[in-house]
Amino acid sequence: MKEDVIRYRQAISCLTEPLKSVLLQNEAVFAQKITEIRLRVNRPVSVQCTAERYFISNTGSPTAFCSDSMLKADRQTIENVVHTICDYSVYSRQNEISEGFVTLRGGHRAGICGTAVLSSGTVSNIRDISSVNLRIAREVRGCADGFLLRNPDLRGGVLICGAPNSGKTTFIRDLARQLSYSYKISLLDERGELAACVGGEPQNDVGLCDVYCGYPKSVAMLQAVRSMSPDIIICDEIGSAKELEALEECRRCGVSVVATAHADGNSGQILRTNAFSTLVYLDERRISAIKTVGDSRAA
Repeated sequence: MKEDVIRYRQAISCLTEPLKSVLLQNEAVFAQKITEIRLRVNRPVSVQCTAERYFISNTGSPTAFCSDSMLKADRQTIENVVHTICDYSVYSRQNEISEGFVTLRGGHRAGICGTAVLSSGTVSNIRDISSVNLRIAREVRGCADGFLLRNPDLRGGVLICGAPNSGKTTFIRDLARQLSYSYKISLLDERGELAACVGGEPQNDVGLCDVYCGYPKSVAMLQAVRSMSPDIIICDEIGSAKELEALEECRRCGVSVVATAHADGNSGQILRTNAFSTLVYLDERRISAIKTVGDSRAA
């Protein structure tokens, strides 16, 4: 069985009937190119593929056109899906829910939004959940081949920028896998999307990386520097103030960092840490530009 099909079935297993059966019937259409499944209370279910968005008619057929006759997710469906993705123990996943997502087996992630419950100015829970966005994780072995051929030594630090769903996580996972056979790599997997560890064992192929699963990135960086003597630290979605401080500490200790960041985020602040000498821009899951830090600041 093809890996795309296995991952597709794994991802939709958290959904409830009749949606799960309908998506299984359309496996041939969706399995190779699906990226997201969005459920909104009393609104048509949408399936985002690489370049198209589909809705599902009441007869179970995918269509690019949306109307009131499309398959919808009612509130009970949303509640059932949330309980399923939390393994029927919502309380045990409370920390993740308060962050707006739940990580699933295989590295898939369910984004959640609804009404915030605030405690001392921070979100402590989400109630009346109105939308669930199931993001399908993929391994694309070899997607970093071209970049590594042109940039074999990444010890100057690399920042990979791109919009959401541009392929940053997939790209950095393959970088980690390939680099781990030449360098000592500490992989910081705070959200479980890179290695997708279950019982301490990575479900994704990350080679010979030492994986820090669930740690805040700022904490894991410092622990890795002190205890694992890495050549390179690799992590996803960097940008908080604590993470920038940890980046500076890595630079002072001579440890290189390869990380991702949103293209419209605080890349200027990240670059001021002097932890990165190369910027890679991704667009539609392809490299659109590679620049030195000096060039990128001037651009």
